[in-house]
Amino acid sequence: MTFSYAPFSLWPIAIFALVAACYVTDKQSARSAAKYGFAFGFGWFALGISWVHVSIAQFGGLPLPVSLLLMGLLCAYLAIYPALAFAFATRFSQSAWQRIALLIVGFAITEFLRGKLLTGFPWLSFGYAFTDSPLNLFAPLIGEFGLTLLTVFIASSIYYSIKEKHASFSLYTFGALLCLYLTSNFTVSTTHSDKRISTLLVQGNIQQSLRWEPEQFWPTMSKYRDMTRVEWHDTDLVVWPEAAIPEIEDLAAPFLEGLDKAAAFNNTAVITGIPDYQFDTKAVYNTLIVLGKKYSDSSDGHYNYLHSNRYQKHQLLPIGEFVPFEDILRPLAPLFNLAMSSFSRGERVQNNLIANGLHILPAICYEIVFSDLVRDNFTEQSDILFTVSNDAWFGDSHGPHQHMQIARMRALELQRPLVRVTNNGITGVYDPISQTEQTIPQFEATVLKTDLQLIKGLSPFSKYGHLPIWILVGLLSICVFLPRLKTSIANKFERNFFLKHIIQFLKIDPLIKRLVSHNKGG
Repeated sequence: MTFSYAPFSLWPIAIFALVAACYVTDKQSARSAAKYGFAFGFGWFALGISWVHVSIAQFGGLPLPVSLLLMGLLCAYLAIYPALAFAFATRFSQSAWQRIALLIVGFAITEFLRGKLLTGFPWLSFGYAFTDSPLNLFAPLIGEFGLTLLTVFIASSIYYSIKEKHASFSLYTFGALLCLYLTSNFTVSTTHSDKRISTLLVQGNIQQSLRWEPEQFWPTMSKYRDMTRVEWHDTDLVVWPEAAIPEIEDLAAPFLEGLDKAAAFNNTAVITGIPDYQFDTKAVYNTLIVLGKKYSDSSDGHYNYLHSNRYQKHQLLPIGEFVPFEDILRPLAPLFNLAMSSFSRGERVQNNLIANGLHILPAICYEIVFSDLVRDNFTEQSDILFTVSNDAWFGDSHGPHQHMQIARMRALELQRPLVRVTNNGITGVYDPISQTEQTIPQFEATVLKTDLQLIKGLSPFSKYGHLPIWILVGLLSICVFLPRLKTSIANKFERNFFLKHIIQFLKIDPLIKRLVSHNKGG
């Protein structure tokens, strides 16, 4: 499974891996199916998110055995979800087609729960493996969640076509793909608009160990300003990464005011990440702010502290941005007491940023994984999907590549160009219509200046989200459980009807009762 995701992107492996999973979980008992489903899930996550251990080992301050134990517990927890999906399908199915249907229903429920419980961790869903496959054609229609269930359907149909030696299951798959293709052709009508903008992405490559050292605040801020200054000319939008300005916003006012005037003077706008500690409420937010021109016809900058043209991160990362049971955990190890790990949560739905007349749909780091959250902040005016991150925590692992792949899937769903800027990579832009990507090398302090063509029209996913998928899941559940429910009710009714009439018969005819009594005595 790991090789089906970025940076390897060997997407057919995901289907073959799921075919194998269907085989090993095809057991008589739900308990056996759960056992093998758990093994599949543990391997899927242990290798797939092994990059998490990089941050624990390098910055967590824990002994290796303890850090490995924590990783094992995390992967074991995540493996529970596929185990439940396979056990559910085995427990309630009575035929091949029912097991296929219940695998789809089971994974729909468990993947939904995996993205919600304990703040959610919907990383490495099956659908992300198909970001660069022909199946990505359906992303604007059914989203990544729909692609995940489509993968389960394809894999389970292939398995039962082989097991039952019957081509009907494969024909059903072909029919479903054909219906999706025709529906997509009639409903997805997004196209490039005539408007092109020049964007400048600045990657500072600041060492993680230096980011929150107070003596490094000014050198970091100066570095980003100097890298930008030489590229101001003919640039519509400049973007800096998450917390590119490490100083809290109120104390960085002189720097921000100067940057605001410089951006407006050069006929552009700058979006940057910055921590905002509000002294009156003691709340601290992971924030994006806009400086320079707000509208295309503005002549001056518009920045002032706590102005409304900002975004405060909603979906916080456990341990990294908030610590549950912090009074207990923080004293235990540096892992639970990292710098900037006490953020407050912003509102779930916020206004798009407006920069030089562009409506920018923002997401900070981990938030890009939550498709419902991103879609809830999408509007018909949204021009660009913009996400910032700092993946320096994960070193030279496959984590940053998977993160970029997830961001590109959001762009495919919403059919908006993606601009992603990070501290040390992967920084780049992506066009979901032409499916072209431009990136700059990781671990280098450099910039990317490129033209971006905007897109007009709305995708079905941007309008309806996951509603059509849940309707389909509900219909599949009805198809499987309604006949069984009707049979159960009919059997119960017949049994009660028979007993009722026997009792009435015995009550009405005392002669029979005497005969019965006589026979018993005899």
